[in-house]
Amino acid sequence: MSTAEAVKLREAPPSPVDRLQALVAADMAEVDTLIHARMGSAVPLIPDLAAHLVDSGGKRLRPLLTLAAARLGGYAGRHHVKLAAAVEFIHTATLLHDDVVDASALRRGKIAANIVWGNKPSVLVGDYLFSRAFVLMVEAGSIEVLGVLARASAVIAEGEVMQLKSANNLAVTEAEYLKVVSAKTAALFASAAESGALLSGGRAPFVRALREYGQNLGIAFQLIDDALDYSGRQAQMGKSVGDDFREAKATFPLIVAYARADEEARRFWRRTIETGPQHEGDLRRAIAYIEDCGAIAETRARAHLYAEAAADALSDYAETEIGAALIDVAAFCVGRGY
Repeated sequence: MSTAEAVKLREAPPSPVDRLQALVAADMAEVDTLIHARMGSAVPLIPDLAAHLVDSGGKRLRPLLTLAAARLGGYAGRHHVKLAAAVEFIHTATLLHDDVVDASALRRGKIAANIVWGNKPSVLVGDYLFSRAFVLMVEAGSIEVLGVLARASAVIAEGEVMQLKSANNLAVTEAEYLKVVSAKTAALFASAAESGALLSGGRAPFVRALREYGQNLGIAFQLIDDALDYSGRQAQMGKSVGDDFREAKATFPLIVAYARADEEARRFWRRTIETGPQHEGDLRRAIAYIEDCGAIAETRARAHLYAEAAADALSDYAETEIGAALIDVAAFCVGRGY
């Protein structure tokens, strides 16, 4: 990043995510304290490895949804802090497992934990964090909320398995892709928001609105992530650009590009995605194909539709401070460049 870009970033006004964080700042401070307390262990490797990812600068968007949903519903207790910490533990655990499965080298701008400590410790610490999450869910005292987050954990795992099965496969359809994304990404967004709404004692329409908001936001978020993998800047994203291509994942930009490809481009995609091998320079060529056929623009357009659906779900709460902030977060997530 150039000096001019760095100065511009420093001078930028607070993002909608920052504004939402400010609305629940005291709650989020408690979540951070609880996270660090509960990831402790008499086995030093566990907190060391967990802290490597937990303290790496993520925006805590998913637990933020839990806190915001609870406050939007008028919740005045403290159990939403435990649920938010549980949501972040689930998310962190899935990231640790994902990086092992994908053999990732970077995560949030740092060397991935699996590179530093190895695959086995990363998987086991991920399991430990899942266990910690369930302890926190039980302590929150709501069997209904426990059911929501427990089901989401299973759905996320199913999504990851579905994605494994769709690798090296150019026949993956848009519907199949959306099924994967709905499971592996959107399920946690949806359950994070729904659990906060349930804890607040909100009526069924309120709970349903928050779940729909989270579900649509999660799909939009993943679509943008997939677009950025072919068009983003590695330094800003905090992970390697082109990982999806190297791992032969059938993401939305690739699905669009292959559908629009001429025979020369199809031969390229069949070699690089289905049969191998990939060669030096293939990523640049892939990005050119993706951009030239309009696949990035199409992916962003589709993400905007889901962001609009997320905003529409909260239309009845747009006049509230937190509701308006959540709606702005949806727009921000699809406009981001990292």
